[in-house]
Amino acid sequence: MTLLDNAKRLRHEMTDAEQRLWYYLRAHRFLGLKFKRQKPIGPYIVDFICTERWLVIEPDGGQHQRQTEYDQQREHYLESRGYRVLRFWNHQVLAETEAVLEQIRQVARPDG
Repeated sequence: MTLLDNAKRLRHEMTDAEQRLWYYLRAHRFLGLKFKRQKPIGPYIVDFICTERWLVIEPDGGQHQRQTEYDQQREHYLESRGYRVLRFWNHQVLAETEAVLEQIRQVARPDG
């Protein structure tokens, strides 16, 4: 399976947290910005990306507690290419949606 095939599969298998976040980010709803989901960047697939602001958003589930080294390498790769990476736990996205959106807003605003 290619990276692009995997990204397409992930678009159809979004977690509840990803679905919640996508509702707010899609269709220019968030600050008028265009976000894409499950987008390949180099050897990785990012959950959400706004290329206009060089911003990557990653809602993470429990599996990320076991793969911290991989996540650090991935984050380093993205940051070395100019992206800012914001990570949130799935439970944060689901239980504290407005607070998560405010944190994203602070970074994504033109003056942020």
